[in-house]
Amino acid sequence: MNVELSQSPDQKIVLAVASAWYQLERRLDGALSSIKGISFAEYRLMRGLADAPSGQASRVDLAEAVGLTPSGVTRALRPLEKLGFIETARSNRDARLALASLTDQGLELVSDASGVVDDVAAQLSARAPSMAGQRELLVGLLNELAGA
Repeated sequence: MNVELSQSPDQKIVLAVASAWYQLERRLDGALSSIKGISFAEYRLMRGLADAPSGQASRVDLAEAVGLTPSGVTRALRPLEKLGFIETARSNRDARLALASLTDQGLELVSDASGVVDDVAAQLSARAPSMAGQRELLVGLLNELAGA
């Protein structure tokens, strides 16, 4: 039975964003893992720590920043901590609160990996030249969508 379903404009947006995200994540995962030995998800976590106020974040704050659960962040940070890229310290104000931060080695990795991300983004931008003049608009629209 062949049934043709129509797509609303909103469905088209959702599917296009999902498709673009899948392709972008796949390319970034491949590039980062082959060059720096980390996944894009690990890069996002470390980037979140690098961008956090005072360079520290609780698991809950980091989870909110990268779109994971706090337990997912804990599981993802464990291997990075064992490799020496992240360290955890108890908060001075609340002993129950653990704050994660990047080590010097982690900061160096994030800096190097950011160059890889820039290279992949430049390659993708070259394939979509009409996007070049629209970057700020695109970022604004995606941030608006993410905040909804």
